Amino acid sequence: MPQQFQMTMQMRRFFLDRKEVGKRIGRANRQAMSKIGAFVRRRARSKLRRRKRPSEPGQPPSVHSQDRVANLKNIQFAYDPYQESLVVGPVKLNQVQQSWIDLGSNTVPQILEFGDAVQVQEVSRDQGKTWRRRNARRKARVGERRRRRRTVYRPRPFMGPSLQEEVAAGTIPHAWAGSVKG
Repeated sequence: MPQQFQMTMQMRRFFLDRKEVGKRIGRANRQAMSKIGAFVRRRARSKLRRRKRPSEPGQPPSVHSQDRVANLKNIQFAYDPYQESLVVGPVKLNQVQQSWIDLGSNTVPQILEFGDAVQVQEVSRDQGKTWRRRNARRKARVGERRRRRRTVYRPRPFMGPSLQEEVAAGTIPHAWAGSVKG
């Protein structure tokens, strides 16, 4: 008696399951982006030094604040799953009184990174011999002179060079190496 050969059409298991592959790639992409954010944040923090004097233009800025929150070293990163993008940078702080300086639409970290010209409000109590930054919480006194002075901040980049150094070190492409398994 001849043996019977039976063939079924269950070939689906040999093809890729698009949903599963997409889910694994998405998870791997989030994990890789998280690693990259941590690498760039660590390198940027290591560039910032606590010192009393200001840094030279072109060098990373000095950190003057001892506060753990209101500080340039308070760098965070966030992954946006809809845009599939990563944002790494110093935390933007809500300033209660900023009327003594006109930053325009920029933040302090942006001005340090790229440079800009800002308007500073100053006050003099000795008929213009010495000028100080205006305290917006204090009312004007009799005989007090006020002025606005344009101040140019030259760039002191630290985030852009940190990203470039991570790219040059090869840590960014290696974050995705072997990330999709199964």
